[in-house]
Amino acid sequence: MVIKKENNIIFTAKGDPWRFAKTGNMKRKSCKMRCLLAQMSAISMVSVPGGAALAALPAEASEPVEAIETYLRPLIDLFHGNPWLQGIVAIVVTFTVASFTTWLLFKLIRKVTLKTTFDLDDQIALLLRPPIYYTLLVSGFSYGVHLMPMTDGVETMATRIIQSAGVMVWVLFFVRLASLLLTRVALISHKVSFLQRRTLTLFDNGAKVIIFAAGLYAFFVIWKIDMTAWLASAGIAGIAVGFAAKDTLSNLFSGVFILADAPYKVGDYIVLDRGDRGKVINIGLRSTRILTRDDIEITIPNSIIGNTTIVNQSGGPTEKLRIRVKIGVAYGSDVDEVRAILLKVAQDEPLVCENPAPRVRFRVFGASSLDFELLCWIPNPELRGRTMDKLNDAVYKQFNRANIEIPYAKQDLYIRGLPEALLAVSQKSLNDSASKTLPQK
Repeated sequence: MVIKKENNIIFTAKGDPWRFAKTGNMKRKSCKMRCLLAQMSAISMVSVPGGAALAALPAEASEPVEAIETYLRPLIDLFHGNPWLQGIVAIVVTFTVASFTTWLLFKLIRKVTLKTTFDLDDQIALLLRPPIYYTLLVSGFSYGVHLMPMTDGVETMATRIIQSAGVMVWVLFFVRLASLLLTRVALISHKVSFLQRRTLTLFDNGAKVIIFAAGLYAFFVIWKIDMTAWLASAGIAGIAVGFAAKDTLSNLFSGVFILADAPYKVGDYIVLDRGDRGKVINIGLRSTRILTRDDIEITIPNSIIGNTTIVNQSGGPTEKLRIRVKIGVAYGSDVDEVRAILLKVAQDEPLVCENPAPRVRFRVFGASSLDFELLCWIPNPELRGRTMDKLNDAVYKQFNRANIEIPYAKQDLYIRGLPEALLAVSQKSLNDSASKTLPQK
């Protein structure tokens, strides 16, 4: 290979010119740098069998290489002979590498997340970017500190501080991730009954406690702190708190189980075993509150509700409630007419559902009446009292128009005999009464 130099122009093997110096236009050091670049370009184009590329260079071509080597030798010696400088350079390079790697990685992740129909993965990717970036920084900082000529104690201290910072970054990430996931799950509470908006704070705080406990454990491991005494103290404190807050914890766990089992929900009408009936207005972690038809609010601890029988009138496939109107008619009444009147009353009432259709049942031969029962459905348990009032009123009026007697309980008393003394007294009383009523002559 031949490299010619004519009029301050270098010609490579392909004849490409490279201007490296003009008289009065460039400093000598810059000329040497350009010469080196030209030599490196020429070397990359030649291949000598059995020997190195540098061996093919003529003696005059190696002069720029020696010149640049001579120029950079002090800087190279300074870098190799100064561990502090090496550590600082490693730390500085870490910023560039971490930024580029994070940018490239999340650019690829972004292409994947854009193809999905939901935005949860986008939010998780945004949360994940800072911890990955800081993890790369922590690695570079640790390597840079390792290169610096520090004492063992100082190096260990610096490394532990850097690792602790990394743990804090990941703890914050998992806290935010847990809050994000729990919030999303709470939005679909119809599928996950135990996690709702009113219980979101409980589960969010519980997740934070667990994550911070794991971070604290990692912190103790990094600093090589013995946790035996800490765990023993925590166990004793937990037992003491458990005994002191036994009732509160019982209500708390019962509240969680009620929310998980969902025997009733807000808006349902329930009947307690002691007879209280009302609308559920709040289900808390400690108690449940119901509002009666008298606008009286009753608060029941969850531990009591968890151990009693609850009748949920709003439960079942639908919210409809069946009501029963019991009515008795006198013996001798036309049962077909009674049945027709009761059905017509139910069908004419707008508060009664058309489906299921109302029905009438002849239940029993009573002591003084024929007992019928009208069965019909209402759309909401809240309408029970109003509907019963309208049905009773209409039944009574229709029976009066049809001359159907509604009997009342009565008893006939038959006297078979009385003592003679009592008969004498009774006869005397009758005679006295008769004499007083006779006119005086």
